[in-house]
Amino acid sequence: MEPSNKCSKLDDSQSSRCGRSVSNDSNDDETISYVSLVSGEEVLLNMNSEIEKCRSIYDFKNLNKIGEGAYGTVYQAKDLKSGDIVAIKRVRCDVGLEMSTMREIAILKRTKHKNIIALREIAIGQSLNSVFLVMEYCEHDLGSLLDWMKLPFSESDVKCLIYQLLEGVDYLHSNYIVHRDLKASNLLLKDDGTLKISDFGLARTCGKPEPRMTPKVVTIWYRAPELLFESERITSAIDIWATACVFGELLLHKPLFPGTGEIDQIRLIIDLLGSPNEKIWPDFVNLPVTRSFSFKKQPYNKLKNLFPTMSSNGIKLLNTMFAYDPEKRATAKQCLTSAYFKEQPFPTNPRLMSSYPQTHNTYSGRKDEHNR
Repeated sequence: MEPSNKCSKLDDSQSSRCGRSVSNDSNDDETISYVSLVSGEEVLLNMNSEIEKCRSIYDFKNLNKIGEGAYGTVYQAKDLKSGDIVAIKRVRCDVGLEMSTMREIAILKRTKHKNIIALREIAIGQSLNSVFLVMEYCEHDLGSLLDWMKLPFSESDVKCLIYQLLEGVDYLHSNYIVHRDLKASNLLLKDDGTLKISDFGLARTCGKPEPRMTPKVVTIWYRAPELLFESERITSAIDIWATACVFGELLLHKPLFPGTGEIDQIRLIIDLLGSPNEKIWPDFVNLPVTRSFSFKKQPYNKLKNLFPTMSSNGIKLLNTMFAYDPEKRATAKQCLTSAYFKEQPFPTNPRLMSSYPQTHNTYSGRKDEHNR
């Protein structure tokens, strides 16, 4: 079967302008280092070697544009050989083959979990620098669903979704991967109720010693206090804070901390959780933003007021995920053992989750989300 002319829309006519972002030898091969999920040893991913084995983008028929993000455009497409419906992410050419793209490929090629989006293969266009990520197709993203739904998810549905998210985060952290951009629009939902973590463009591998990571990551509404206060030590705990923000957002049917900037974001967090201090967060007094700004004293935690019908186990879980001190913040593995998931209302079976029209899937992030 000859591919449809629509396939050309997936290609990038300006791909020849794409430059290589990493060069480690005289052959100008693109490589990226990563930590092996099996041995923990650092190895290299050779991008030229990977791309040379790829199928052409013309093996796929473009069905629909379903989103556009910071690092590329996403299409719904049909694999003309298998007949499968897939999602294809076209890498932006105006920024070249960025480290973020290579990092995303390296991580996705070596992760396999029911709650992590699967990278099926890499496809290329007219140039070897025109790269497309062929991923499994998911019908919805949580950000778009929240915007479209008139009523919030039931608490049973929220338990189902958050438990799956925690399972995915636990898998990532157990394999030395920090996502660094968990948010509702990066969480995909299949029609069978399976949640998938997507968009690994900002993800990093980590281990001992922990690498230095910039605090300017994570969409601001989901950004942990250590990022907002510009701590130099960033750990996997930032993913737990972001997960807790998604947790609250699903319950409220609106963002928990919709700040308009970093200082406003800090103000919203303090208004709900109370003021941080040296007693509950020893490093707090030495952080750059703490020394530069004065914040009001607010001694009360208002989570119970915000979620009056939530059980004490649920409030306890949220508080452990929202611990100011990242060293005291619960891990994903600890969260999964919470009594909250074992009490009524019990988590919905994923296969019994409600179905939604596919037209509301955008893969693109919500219009009102503030950029990093």
